[in-house]
Amino acid sequence: MSSLHIRQGRFRLSDIRTLFLPELQINQGESWAFVGANGSGKSALARALTEELTQLNGEYRNDFASRVRLSFEQLQTLVNEEWQRNNTDLLGPDEDDTGRTTAQIIQEEVHDDARCLTLARLFGIEALLTRRFKYLSTGETRKTLLCRALMTNPRFLVLDEPFDGLDVASRAQLAGMLQTLSAQGITLVLVLNRFDEIPDFVDHVGVLAECELVETGARAAILSQALVAQLAHSERLQGMRLPETEDPARTPQLPADQPRIILRNGVVSYNDRPILHSLNWQVNPGEHWQIVGQNGAGKSTLLSLITGDHPQGYSNDLTLFGRRRGSGETVWDIKKHIGYVSGSLHLEYRVSGTLRSVILSGFLDSIGIYQATSDRQEKLTRQWLALLGMEALADQPFHGLSWGQQRLALIARALVKHPALLILDEPLQGLDPLNRQLVRRWVDILIAEGDTQLLFVSHHAEDAPACITHRLSFIPDGERYRYLQERL
Repeated sequence: MSSLHIRQGRFRLSDIRTLFLPELQINQGESWAFVGANGSGKSALARALTEELTQLNGEYRNDFASRVRLSFEQLQTLVNEEWQRNNTDLLGPDEDDTGRTTAQIIQEEVHDDARCLTLARLFGIEALLTRRFKYLSTGETRKTLLCRALMTNPRFLVLDEPFDGLDVASRAQLAGMLQTLSAQGITLVLVLNRFDEIPDFVDHVGVLAECELVETGARAAILSQALVAQLAHSERLQGMRLPETEDPARTPQLPADQPRIILRNGVVSYNDRPILHSLNWQVNPGEHWQIVGQNGAGKSTLLSLITGDHPQGYSNDLTLFGRRRGSGETVWDIKKHIGYVSGSLHLEYRVSGTLRSVILSGFLDSIGIYQATSDRQEKLTRQWLALLGMEALADQPFHGLSWGQQRLALIARALVKHPALLILDEPLQGLDPLNRQLVRRWVDILIAEGDTQLLFVSHHAEDAPACITHRLSFIPDGERYRYLQERL
């Protein structure tokens, strides 16, 4: 029987950091979930289990013949590679568009059309096989990579955050498929940020803290300990206040009687394929909206119209903050009122800089620092770093931080100026339960303390902050979507 055994194993992460696994045994057919705070070493553990980290000392034995790991970083790399193809001389003489299709991505390592089609049908992406991978939504790219991982029929499968970026139906579908694989004897290791995402079939749980495996045991025992920690942390959040904005007296004010957003008969299409179809929507002062819908429904497209980042914004009847798009306003006139976080922003945040500079850039509405900053901005940035508990990492390269630490920094960047409109597109993706609770608390405090309004997108209904007053739902209707607007 195949197994993995580690005893007193220490693995190199950097010149000064290591991952320590005192004792771990995973036997063939077992199912494990490893959970820990951001920066605790979960992704490093995933790499250690598939022999992708340098072992410094200790015992290590892994005799599983076929091992596969799937992670957020692989998704980021693939997205970057596909977009970079446009910047090379690889174009053929008759090629107008570059990038591989979904089918090509799935079959990158194993070419088997029949198995590719079977897996695509299982995940509901059969219709996407001929589309360019780089044009897929976040959830669609996640399903594609899961199909690619399963093409090799692995016997030891490590999935780093497999559920993030998937809607409710897709998460349930994936959990059911993983249970089937487990019943077939495949050894599964899930690396998760959410305790509540551990599937029912998982028997064993490990907890990491400060790059050390501190607990392993039966699922029920470990989860009961985590619940105690969450309750204690929740009590410590009471009475917390956010740092002030840069100059409270000069914060841009919007008329109290004018809608923040008016979209009339909104339409967006790509290659004659409708993404938004005749959407009429208005956000009035004091309203906080949750936007829900399947992957690829057009939620992020709608948000990009509002932020000024979508070129079809000018062809729509769209009024923002009392000014109609195309009436002479600049993109900076729009962005000065908006704080924004999304999965695509995170994936595309390629500017080099420190954690401090990323948060500081929120005052300037820029990606990177290109002008002098004030003493007041520097002071407030230090306060946000303290609130994050990341003062010691202030001068660390942003891309050297864990995925969750990067996401927390981008959320802080969106909050620093206490914007009139805060747009959070899947903001909690990649965060552990304590940090998810922390971010929700920040948002509710920000809303309660000032005049900020919220647009919140998440596949997890329980992620929505308590301040939500309205919901816009994208509901499938044949090949298009209809839109349901509710007051909660």
